[in-house]
Amino acid sequence: MYPRSEKRFVTINRITIVVLFLVITAGGVVRSTGSGMGCPDWPRCFNQIIPPTDVTQLPEGYEEEYIAGRAAKNQRFAKMVDFFGSAEMADRIRNDKSILTHEEFNAAKTWTEYINRLVGVVAGFCLLFSALFASTYIKTKPSIFIWSVLNLIAVIIQAWLGSIVVSTNLMPWIITVHMLLALVIVAISIYTFYLATTLRNKTILVNYQYASVKVIAILSIIITLIQVVYGTEVREGIDHLNDEGVSRSEWIDAIGRNYDIHRFLSYITLAITILFFFLVKNRFSRLSLQSRYAWIILALVCLQMLSGLIMAHFDVPAFAQTTHLVIASLFFGAQYYLMLLMTKLKR
Repeated sequence: MYPRSEKRFVTINRITIVVLFLVITAGGVVRSTGSGMGCPDWPRCFNQIIPPTDVTQLPEGYEEEYIAGRAAKNQRFAKMVDFFGSAEMADRIRNDKSILTHEEFNAAKTWTEYINRLVGVVAGFCLLFSALFASTYIKTKPSIFIWSVLNLIAVIIQAWLGSIVVSTNLMPWIITVHMLLALVIVAISIYTFYLATTLRNKTILVNYQYASVKVIAILSIIITLIQVVYGTEVREGIDHLNDEGVSRSEWIDAIGRNYDIHRFLSYITLAITILFFFLVKNRFSRLSLQSRYAWIILALVCLQMLSGLIMAHFDVPAFAQTTHLVIASLFFGAQYYLMLLMTKLKR
């Protein structure tokens, strides 16, 4: 079906999408275990390619050296934030001494963060090869090559943003941007996969424009992204409560408004997904790709609700936090791909 060069791109693109979800999973484990500052510097870990496993292996005087380095990087970042018109945020980065707080060495947290970075490196190479292999489409479908190159640039920005997350000691709004950019990178990879597969196989596209169905799909994706933002706010609230020594059993009640909005949006998402499922089911063959993905998003939203209930009623266990994040990311990816599959076949 595909020329050899195109098949090579489709294969690496598919692998890239899988690896990107593994990166999100690894990031979720880092967040839920509190390992975000397991490596106090970037891109190395304690200035080593392979991080230490014992406190005796730490570089001498590393605390002062890394704090000074982070402070200098934060000053540069504050200038950039100030340049884009957010003076208040820039002042906070400059003057908030808590973002330079040193965290004691913990081998488990260090290696958790290190493995997260290794998976990120693998994702970076996958996106690099995707961009290289996409050159085969320069004449036949140049948009695939353009988006692949843009995605490579996006992952470079994401890597830099990861270093800022470390230097600012996990400043909340930067983590939110970091998460949203990860979803953008996933979406671009899914889009280039869609463009490449439909270039040679038009049978998966629809013959009629289901405008109402596509509008609902877009609305569902927007609500999901808003939920992700509020979800990261809830997560940051939990981190704050944990730092304050508040008991896990009191976290949900203490989070407040952000949790209430996040929970309310989850019910809206469930309702829209059920509606969307039946609309797709009534318009497409049960063997169609559209119907299969409708079942997938229905299953994912139910699992997402279940993981949310587990967190709410069982004191926010760490495994449920990671599960909740990963399912949300998979749900977004499936929603987005299904929306693309609603595109009308061009005659």
